[in-house]
Amino acid sequence: MSETKDASYCTGNTVCDAFRYLGDASYAVLPKDMAHQLGELKKNFLGGVRWLIEKEIKWIDERVAGGDRLREEWQRHARAGEDVGSGI
Repeated sequence: MSETKDASYCTGNTVCDAFRYLGDASYAVLPKDMAHQLGELKKNFLGGVRWLIEKEIKWIDERVAGGDRLREEWQRHARAGEDVGSGI
């Protein structure tokens, strides 16, 4: 008989294969419904983390843009101060 191998474990990278196998085994030891529920719980948790990260990235972008506006305002005031001081 010819032995058939699962293509997901024949990538040629033994380290990745080992981690993939351990990940699969960690769900295989659980009852099927519990494994699916745990998978959904993890995905929901990671979705929440992703939402928080996206909010943080948006906040950083807004702060950088606000910093640019403030810097430009300071430069305008500095130039206006130089123009006023040069007339004395």
